[in-house]
Amino acid sequence: MLRKLPFASLAAFVLGRSNTAPKDVTEDARWKDTSFFDLEVRTLEGREQKLADLRGQVVLVVNTASKCGLTPQLEGLQTLHERYAERGLVILGFPSNQFMGQEPGTPEEIATFCQRNYGVAFPMMEKVEVQAGPGQSPVYGLLGSRTGQLPDWNFAKYLIARDGSSVQFFGARTEPLGPELTGAIETLLDA
Repeated sequence: MLRKLPFASLAAFVLGRSNTAPKDVTEDARWKDTSFFDLEVRTLEGREQKLADLRGQVVLVVNTASKCGLTPQLEGLQTLHERYAERGLVILGFPSNQFMGQEPGTPEEIATFCQRNYGVAFPMMEKVEVQAGPGQSPVYGLLGSRTGQLPDWNFAKYLIARDGSSVQFFGARTEPLGPELTGAIETLLDA
């Protein structure tokens, strides 16, 4: 017989999951000679986007969700976009519905939600799978292989150097405007 958890216990369980270590992965030989900038993705509007067009800029990749307790991080991500875009930072949001179904929306619903509630003006890509498996986005396959870590919750972050030579992973609880992430961004922008 299933026991019902009080809401507070369920919330603690769910929020506690985002504090766990990201899933470790091993380097995948498929990505050995591939750069982040060799990949292509689709925007939320369905247009092809060659990541080669972003070469020379620092890129922050984030798996997003509209119905997550961490969704307010979109505001901080938008602030990073406004603060650093002119210096060469590009933020790419990749909606994902893999964590407790917290991004069930259509592309139109996701775009409207992000813009209306958080003023998101940085590029949003199509909804993807970030965890290992047959449907995993090549972006997350490559980034996971480079860092040895895949997201275990919404709002995990990967910071990619201008030439794609280095990738840093930041967990879901890393605040967009916190010193750990802003310091790393500034270091890459100044390099």
